[in-house]
Amino acid sequence: MAIKSYIARRSKPVKGSAENIRVSDYMTRNLITFRPDQPVLEVMNTLIKHKISGGPVVNEKGELVGIISEGDCMKQISESRYYNQPMDNITVEKHMATDVETIDGDLNVFDAAQRFINSKRRRFPILEDGKLVGQISQKDVLKAALQLKGRSW
Repeated sequence: MAIKSYIARRSKPVKGSAENIRVSDYMTRNLITFRPDQPVLEVMNTLIKHKISGGPVVNEKGELVGIISEGDCMKQISESRYYNQPMDNITVEKHMATDVETIDGDLNVFDAAQRFINSKRRRFPILEDGKLVGQISQKDVLKAALQLKGRSW
């Protein structure tokens, strides 16, 4: 016996509908980035000054090479204190995360929310042609949901 599906074909998403809300509509484009050769102390000052929890690390070509976070900085503080070593010469590239998950700017923002839930990440960089063009955070997804409040999603 064959099972048939009677689910109708989905119509194309309507502009402004929840189905058509893309990551690129809510991502941050004006990013604070860091360099691999930048001192960790400088990164810590920047994180505090701009009230952010981390940021992408890019090379001179604008290519994403890692992410540095408050947690990465705190690990360095702990290690420096434990080994009684100064932090003056410690650079980002020694402490950044290099296993970076990216997300497609064309992805639906609610599919991105599911990626956040499954990965436990706080932010996803967005690349175009190998270059960093933006970043979406969990907070950006919340903003999208609030903007759609009252509409069916």
